[in-house]
Amino acid sequence: MQTEILPASSPDAVTYACEVLQRGGLVAFPTDTVYGVGAPAFNGKAVESVYRAKDRPVEKAIPILIGDPNDLEKVGMNIPEVARQLASRFWPGPLTLLVPKRLDLPEAVSATSTVGVRVPDHEVARALLRRAGPLAVTSANISGAQSPVTAQEVYRQLGGRIPLILDGGKTPGGVPSTLVDCTTSELKILREGPVSPEELRSALNNLE
Repeated sequence: MQTEILPASSPDAVTYACEVLQRGGLVAFPTDTVYGVGAPAFNGKAVESVYRAKDRPVEKAIPILIGDPNDLEKVGMNIPEVARQLASRFWPGPLTLLVPKRLDLPEAVSATSTVGVRVPDHEVARALLRRAGPLAVTSANISGAQSPVTAQEVYRQLGGRIPLILDGGKTPGGVPSTLVDCTTSELKILREGPVSPEELRSALNNLE
């Protein structure tokens, strides 16, 4: 497979990326944290190919990126109030919220009853997500390797494994998002990241 690198600033970049996704191909693109590689969230076969491209263990669920906070119901259900509160404070931004997943989401996205969801604070990513709909996205690297912050770093790891990389320059964050479980009575941080525990607690205290 040949991997094409296309400047995200190209007039037809998002349209072309959507065509690749509709054909079941994978697209890597910049976010506010690191470069991600994604497939349409409701296309189980395409999501399975994300695991193959990354050599990712199949038991690891893949989070979903959405273009706007009000798209949360497209992939989640019975959204806990704490998730809505954190979304209103930190989205778009580097916070992934674990919520009950919709029953029609493929098992390839998550074999459990929950799914991680985030709205990235990046113009290229959100333009793609608004056009393509929710995407199952994980860092665009070989599983266990360094998360890439440039298109060239993506190419070094996934070149020949995916058809398209949108080059939006270096990502501003460089660190994967904070991951919070919103499905338990007590807020649980599953992965520390750019949003600190103190910021999370402060946001919830201010909303009480």
